Amino acid sequence: MRSFKRIALLCSVSVLFAPVALAENWQVAKDEEGIKVSLSEVPGSKYKAYRGVTVIKAPLAKVQALQEDVAGACAWIHECKLQKLLKHEGDQSWTYTQFNTPWPVTPRDSVLRVTTVKGADGSLTRNLVEEPAYVPEEKGFVRVVMVDGFWKLVPKGDSTEVTYQVHTEPGGSVPAMIANKFVVEAPFNTLKALRARAEKN
Repeated sequence: MRSFKRIALLCSVSVLFAPVALAENWQVAKDEEGIKVSLSEVPGSKYKAYRGVTVIKAPLAKVQALQEDVAGACAWIHECKLQKLLKHEGDQSWTYTQFNTPWPVTPRDSVLRVTTVKGADGSLTRNLVEEPAYVPEEKGFVRVVMVDGFWKLVPKGDSTEVTYQVHTEPGGSVPAMIANKFVVEAPFNTLKALRARAEKN
């Protein structure tokens, strides 16, 4: 019985982390201004996962504070129109975000459950999971179907290494050209804007 429970638990964990775990064949798509963006195919999805990495010359606590300012973070998140905190409970929070999209794509909105995990090495991981049914859909927006990803902040002396990795199923119809552009621009522009704010005195 114990073995059965262990197998069931392993299966559930595997399903939970499958999209990110399967996105392992990373290819560098952009490496400019100290920001490296890589993309990976995800089995069963026509949308690529993206991963952006940079080093910010600011302490981890400052980068964390910018991320936890949910409404203020909209200023540096790529194509963010509006963002608000829905609920905070322990190490979890739920956020609602509206995104601008280029014509002819209908604007998207998203509800994320963010779980914060502190590492023994002083690192901080913020796991991102879409919960599309958490609040009713808004008129004029298409709800993002799935988000699976994370932010990872690792202290490097007085600096912080930041990794931003996400796989998204945006819902509805998105032309391939726009989707392919987004998966490069989203991590690059988001990390660039976050870095600029964090490095301000």
